[in-house]
Amino acid sequence: MPPGENVKGAVQPVAGSSGGIESLPDGVLQHILGFLPSPEAVRTCVLAQRWRHLWKAAPCLRVGCDLDQSESVEELRSLVNHLLLLRGGSPLEACYFTFYAGRRSHDDVSHVNLWFRHVVQMCKVRVLTLFMFLLGEPWLELDNLPVISQHLRSLKLIGVQVHNSLLNFSSCPALEHLELSCCELPPSVKEIVSESLKHIIVIASMCGWDSRIRIYTPNLVSLHLENFQGRTPILERMPSLLKASVEITIQCRDRCTNANYFWTCDNSGSTANGSINCVLLRGISEAKSLALRSASNMFIFKRDLRWGPMFTNLKTLLLNGYWYVPDDFHALARILERSPVLKKLTFEFCNKWCHKVEMKLCVSSMKRSAAISEHLEIVEIKCEVVDDRVLKVMKFLCAFNIF
Repeated sequence: MPPGENVKGAVQPVAGSSGGIESLPDGVLQHILGFLPSPEAVRTCVLAQRWRHLWKAAPCLRVGCDLDQSESVEELRSLVNHLLLLRGGSPLEACYFTFYAGRRSHDDVSHVNLWFRHVVQMCKVRVLTLFMFLLGEPWLELDNLPVISQHLRSLKLIGVQVHNSLLNFSSCPALEHLELSCCELPPSVKEIVSESLKHIIVIASMCGWDSRIRIYTPNLVSLHLENFQGRTPILERMPSLLKASVEITIQCRDRCTNANYFWTCDNSGSTANGSINCVLLRGISEAKSLALRSASNMFIFKRDLRWGPMFTNLKTLLLNGYWYVPDDFHALARILERSPVLKKLTFEFCNKWCHKVEMKLCVSSMKRSAAISEHLEIVEIKCEVVDDRVLKVMKFLCAFNIF
């Protein structure tokens, strides 16, 4: 920039002053205000005449509490109503609502839904997070209405109840990221639909009790399902999938009461689209990286293997102890023989966060069994201690001339 010229929108520093923050353009100051909690950003209006309206165009709203400051919806009602009213339709890059649900008012539901729809439709928000600290309270119910936005790219919902219409994102062509944590998806929810979504995270959520939810997201790139309650969702084909992590815990209803009947145990429950053979594995079979964890008495993975999905792109595979129950390696053998280009195989013998021993074993280049990928290069073992289970898995692999 030539000497003597100023950045557009900047204010000339007063003679004899050093300039400082007052010399910055309005756009830069508004960007900075977006990092502040919204009540603090509003308070800057008393600094000087120039600051009076800057907060109204801050690109980010941060409303609510953290773990150290518990604020309910009722306590923040006046602030948020005036905040959104005075901002009008000023566009938002991001909005973060965080509320403490320990003191629920009967008007909370209507106010939260109003704020949610306002920032989506009036402010054209691109990144939206709604976080309710439940603390024993029922889920806050979001309206059973579709989300309509040409701008929304990321939606994160925590501690709320969502219905079928809201989870149909056909009218959100820019939406790429969806996260549902500690949410309830009641029986009325039949499907999650989006042709634009690229990333889905579902953690500790109630996903259908007697029927399975269908997930239709053909352009998904990454999927993370963990600790969901109720029935395992049905995954439709995801041809663009690169990475998926699925963890089925004891909260899932797809359990078999007798481990001797894993391969015939059905209990699949009703589905939104009638009978279906493969619930999970066929939908994620085109991924390049998979992490598949399950509690020992769940049947979905082993049941799905009966329908013969092939993992033709799979290069990295992580399996927990569910896949190699002592003296029963049928599930492990089946998934390995259906992974023809596998390069790295990881066995996780303990909780994923607490392994003390990690071994990386070099794979022999000698001719091995046709049941194992000829591209396999690394076998990794994570465990707390090298016990009998580890030795049995290694012995099983040695039978295929891997080492």
